[in-house]
Amino acid sequence: MNVVIYARYSSHSQNEQTIESQLEDCREYAHKNGYTVIGEYIDKKLTGTTDKRPDFQRMIEDSAQKRFEAVIVWKLDRFARNRFDSAIYKERLRRYGVRVISAKETISDDPAGVLVEGVLESMAEYYSVNLSQNIRRGLQQNAEKHLFTGSHPGFGFAVNGEKRIVIDPATAHLVPHIFEMYADGQTIMEIVNYLNAHGIKTTRGNSFNRNSLRTVLSSKKYIGVYAFKGTETPDVLPRLVEDELFDRVQRRLQDNKKAPARGRAQEEYILSTKLYCGHCRNSMIGYSGTSKSGAIYRYYICQGMKKRKCKKKAVRKDWLENYVLTHCRAQLTDQNIAVIVREVAAVFQSDYEHSVLKHLRQTLRDTEKAIDHLLASLELGQAADVITERIAQRSAEKKALQEQIAEEERSQYAPSEDEILFFLTSLKNGDINDAQYRRMLINIFINRIYLYDDKLTLFFNTGTKTTEVTNSLLNETEQVDGGSRCSSVRQSTPPK
Repeated sequence: MNVVIYARYSSHSQNEQTIESQLEDCREYAHKNGYTVIGEYIDKKLTGTTDKRPDFQRMIEDSAQKRFEAVIVWKLDRFARNRFDSAIYKERLRRYGVRVISAKETISDDPAGVLVEGVLESMAEYYSVNLSQNIRRGLQQNAEKHLFTGSHPGFGFAVNGEKRIVIDPATAHLVPHIFEMYADGQTIMEIVNYLNAHGIKTTRGNSFNRNSLRTVLSSKKYIGVYAFKGTETPDVLPRLVEDELFDRVQRRLQDNKKAPARGRAQEEYILSTKLYCGHCRNSMIGYSGTSKSGAIYRYYICQGMKKRKCKKKAVRKDWLENYVLTHCRAQLTDQNIAVIVREVAAVFQSDYEHSVLKHLRQTLRDTEKAIDHLLASLELGQAADVITERIAQRSAEKKALQEQIAEEERSQYAPSEDEILFFLTSLKNGDINDAQYRRMLINIFINRIYLYDDKLTLFFNTGTKTTEVTNSLLNETEQVDGGSRCSSVRQSTPPK
């Protein structure tokens, strides 16, 4: 199995040797388990309480290439100190078949552990929506003053010290040229190739592509319009393009938009990675086919059957997903919810009891006691110069510890039992047709499913008890013909 290593250190008390020690332990762990390390990602002097870590983000992006199947970290707090961030990014990695492994910690993979992680991931998504409301309030206040509210002002612009959007002299002159090229008939890709050939970069420092160029061509900021959340204010920003040229470009963009689409959206198969053939134990994957009338039919199909090694019939996607979701909702009994609340709350309590925060607070108390003793010695007239210097050193240590504690406290937020209870109770009344809601239910409750032609067996994360449905499924299945399209979701085979 190909793996990569992620290492990080943040505080003043850690150094290059800390990183090397982490890497050595991770390499040793990989060697013992027969893993092949194909890369290492290292962030230095960057806190785990934020996801703004260059190598961390590069690792997340590289996971989409599917060249590695796991990320090894020294301990999980190297991946992220914030449990919500950890849950979000572990789920993103899991979409590409990548899991996170701790070289120094034993992580539970039993149903209870999976259940708690599923709840945390879903709550992370839930709370990120609520937290974003506070962020939007701050952005709204800036927008009312026509100040910059994003991460990049846009090609041709810059931001001054007062958060005002101003002209970037290095790139502003290129904007009208780009508009003229497109208005005169050059294609998107021709302009992209021209810009890249001349080494011209986007505001993010990347090469241009179709999307980044379309963003430039369609933005009203180039005719002076300041926009925020659908509200547009004219004559606020410096104008780079005249109205007549801008309108010609918009007409051409609109005409091209009306052209027949060359592709179609990917359908999400929410049971992927959890659904297995009951006959051959191969994973079942998303598959679709088109009838002679042009109608698209979507199924789950056994990989063994696709390779002609199994005779398991395909099953209609919508029917199977709705059937499983009904049983997931049935798990939301008052008794089960109470158990889950206790389990999730216990995880956060355990995090606190073993956290860096607890150690830092104890160190701060010891430092404060040492300062008190030094002050007492000073009052007694003992070696005033030496003691004064020592007090200054200890005071500096105290200030550094207080700053570290404040940083850790920001990352150690844990929802109360009432908040967890509210979240789980609200799942009872969710919209079964909402894509996010459907993913949450499957992620929280389903451990794995074995599907036969005449029955299916559901394994839930809420306990060891299984649910076996023996109603005949033969009427709900259809054999899929050749020219169907397979989804790109990766699977792993379950234990037999």
